[in-house]
Amino acid sequence: MTLRDDLSANLKQAMRDRAADRLSTLRLISAAIKDRDIAARGEGEDASGVDDGEILAILAKMVKQRQESARTYEEGGRLDLAEREMNEITVIEEFLPKQLDQDEVIEAIQVAMSEVGAESIRDMGKVMGALKSKYTGQMDFGKVGPKIKDLLSQ
Repeated sequence: MTLRDDLSANLKQAMRDRAADRLSTLRLISAAIKDRDIAARGEGEDASGVDDGEILAILAKMVKQRQESARTYEEGGRLDLAEREMNEITVIEEFLPKQLDQDEVIEAIQVAMSEVGAESIRDMGKVMGALKSKYTGQMDFGKVGPKIKDLLSQ
């Protein structure tokens, strides 16, 4: 079952269960995926829509957006809105693979470095590309970049 099929099945179940908050979040996810499908068709890509890798990237981006929004709401004293954002994050994360812990991230970086033959900081792009192809949605690549730099500069 593809990620798209899983999302669709969960959307239908949320409708049956009359779970308004969950349904709202699942509809937001579907809308984001459909927007990307339309953009891909405009770029002349495959008409069948985006693949699971791109869907995972969309979901990861949605989680990051909601984390930033929740932080902003908390700073502004709007705890009700912050809680709503956190609930949306919980629903979105159901469809993301398990996040790697710090040790697993370091190990994945070292494996990727050996696979691409990375020796200097100039090879950072190759390492990032290898990691993104295998670990999309499993690690925060914004935090991984500095770790790769540290390991390549040793």
